[in-house]
This record gives sequence, structure tokens and C-alpha cells, in this order.
Amino acid sequence: MTGNLLYGANIFANDIRQHYLRYGGKGRPVILIPGITSPAVTWGFVAERLAERYDVYAVDVRGRGLSSTGPDLDYGLDSMAEDVIAFAQALDLDSPALLGHSMGARIAMRASTSAEASFSRLALIDPPVSGPGRRPYPSKLPWYVDSIRLSVKGIDAEGMRAFCPTWTDEQLKLRAEWLHTCYEPAIVTAFEDFHKDDIFADLPKLARPAMLMVAGRGGVIEPVDEDEVRSLCPTIEIVRVPNAGHMIPWDDFEGFFTALGDFLSR
Repeated sequence: MTGNLLYGANIFANDIRQHYLRYGGKGRPVILIPGITSPAVTWGFVAERLAERYDVYAVDVRGRGLSSTGPDLDYGLDSMAEDVIAFAQALDLDSPALLGHSMGARIAMRASTSAEASFSRLALIDPPVSGPGRRPYPSKLPWYVDSIRLSVKGIDAEGMRAFCPTWTDEQLKLRAEWLHTCYEPAIVTAFEDFHKDDIFADLPKLARPAMLMVAGRGGVIEPVDEDEVRSLCPTIEIVRVPNAGHMIPWDDFEGFFTALGDFLSR
């Protein structure tokens, strides 16, 4: 589906090339920040729906897709957050909302706490809540590394099905096509940082309206985590998508949008 895709483009911000796909073009600006191994194009089916109401900018996080990559870059959380801040400033976006999935939600939190005035609200989609002394992230690093190495050599949709058995043929083909653009050291750093950076420390600093969307079958965020989130950020809105795993819109597309509701445009 490309009906709402306006264009893809590159911009130089925070001293790197940042590639993005713009959808819709009308309404409140929304920056969509994907997860650890998801180039922007793989979120196109979500951006298409969002673009019916919003001006959507789906970004390739550094080390992924068509944005800058390589051994000379810092792939830590702070650098990725600075990229988002610089991206919004470079495009002169007026108080965009941030919608981040998984790692992208952690980036959104850090960007907002670092530049509060730059953003209007945050939709945090099933972020990893692992960290020092906390329960480890349920996915394991070899799942990412093994699939990336196969994609670098060339893998088709059927080969990718072993890693994502519930995905549609179209989703598998897209992942097989783009996963090789995920730079392995960037992914390793991000995964390790899931266990080194405690994002709970960011929660009391969130000064903008925030939503936490929890995957009912994801195993990433448990009820005890929700309780801690509420204690640290009492104003946060917590919603659940009961029948979805961590990749929420892949598992329950309509459930994702029902849970999101009108949050981004309030």
C-alpha cells in the first residue's frame, strides 16, 4: 500500500544522514520511531492508516534502513534520542507527537525528557522495561543476530518465516528485503542497552501527555511493571491489546488502532 506515501527523503541532522518516509501530509505531525530491527518501510502499513489523520514521518533509526551506519557511529540511546530531536528541528516540525515501538519507545522517552518543549505527546508502544537489576528482556540476542546474518547472505520470505511464524507473506517478504540494512553492531549495542539503561528513571521527568500500550501476549511488560510505571508517572494512560504479541499491529492491526484511539490528536 502506497496511497498515502508522499515521498522518501534524506536530511542531515545531528551530524548524520537521516532517511524518512512521509505519509499523509495533513494534520498534526507525528514522528514514528520503529524498533530495534525495523526500518521505516516495514511500518508503512501502520503509517498508511495514521496518515488518514496525521502528517506522519517514519524514520530510519541510525544503523538501519537508509540512514547513516557504520563503525564510526555511537548507537547508544542518548545518541538516537538526539537524532530525533535534531530531526524535528531540521524539518521545523511544530510540536510533533512521538509514536515509538519497543526500542523506538525508549528513544521517544529519552528525546522527550531531553527536549521537553520540542514534542507534544508520546505514544509508547510496548517498550522493553528491562534494566539493571530487572527482569531480562524476553527476546534473546541470537534471534536478531542469526536472522540478520542470514539476510546479509540473502534470505527469502520462507526463510524468514522460521523467525516470524505468524506474519503474513507480505510482511515476511518486506522483512527479508530490508533486514540486511540493520547493522549488526548497532543492534547488539541496542539490545545490550535494554539491560543497561533503566528507562524507569525517565518516567518522573515526562512532562507531556503519555500513553503506554501493552501487548497482552508480549511478555515484555507485566502487571507489576504497569504498577511501577503508574507510581512514577501517575498521569500516564495505560492501554492493553489483549490478543497481540510484542509486534502489536502485526498481530492485531485493528486492536492497535482501537487502543491508540484519538490519543495523538487530543
